[in-house]
Amino acid sequence: MNVTSFIGNTPLFELKNICRNKNIHIYAKGEFMNISGSVKDRASFAMISDGIRRGLLTKDKIIIDATSGNTGIAYSMTGAVLGYRVKLVIPDNVTPERKKIMKAYGAEIIETNSLEGIDGAYYKCRRIVAENPEKYFYPDQYSNVQNWKAHYYGTAEEILRQTENRITHFVAGTGTAGTFMGYTKKFKKVKPQIKCYNMTPDSPFHGIEGVKHCSALLKNGFFDETISDGKIEIFTETAYETARLLARKEGLFVGISSGANVAAVLKIAETALDNSVIVTVLCDGGYRYLSGTVWED
Repeated sequence: MNVTSFIGNTPLFELKNICRNKNIHIYAKGEFMNISGSVKDRASFAMISDGIRRGLLTKDKIIIDATSGNTGIAYSMTGAVLGYRVKLVIPDNVTPERKKIMKAYGAEIIETNSLEGIDGAYYKCRRIVAENPEKYFYPDQYSNVQNWKAHYYGTAEEILRQTENRITHFVAGTGTAGTFMGYTKKFKKVKPQIKCYNMTPDSPFHGIEGVKHCSALLKNGFFDETISDGKIEIFTETAYETARLLARKEGLFVGISSGANVAAVLKIAETALDNSVIVTVLCDGGYRYLSGTVWED
């Protein structure tokens, strides 16, 4: 048994202290408790495992992808334990904590101009692969169906079991959209009346790392906006405030996107019926953002 055996089966926390309406039940899936520290462990391991099964990833190839941080860390961890080299293309404004973690696992990092965002890293990665395709295994997290399937067959089923099928609402941000699409596809199949909302930053120019504004999602390989019951816009500062609130009221030290997800939940709770069961995702831990301003009063 290696460390990848501990991916998944994360706890579902009930948040009892941050909602004014005590007749609403709010739960958060503790994905920051995966072995490398984020929700991306599931998709990364699924994509790499699929590549191995199909003979696309062999020991002479390097795993390469573009990432804003968490997927890169998960690739790095999985590559380390399974014995594969990893090369990651990242915007140069990725937090120092994330860069150090990737390097600690042995990954090589190529940085791109932060003004080009994750799209700049994505296109740089594609150019590198095109120049020497035999050298690399390129999972492409933005279009690989194993991304959302990891949640369809894993995380969503865990939530249904943990809530005893009582879930009425679900909300999550969209970066690659793997998390949102996997959960939502499963929930709509098992219990179509579950309302599923995608959290989105209020502007394309925002500070919620790992999440894209809705206007940037349409080119995604598998994002289907028609499956969503609506979008909930969150300001960056609201995400920061809610992350701090989670630490101080619930004892959960989580990252900015987790704060944004819970902020969206609180918006839903304002109009939800009594006894609603609203679920969201705590994507990663707050330790990855210590160099930023989120923890400054």
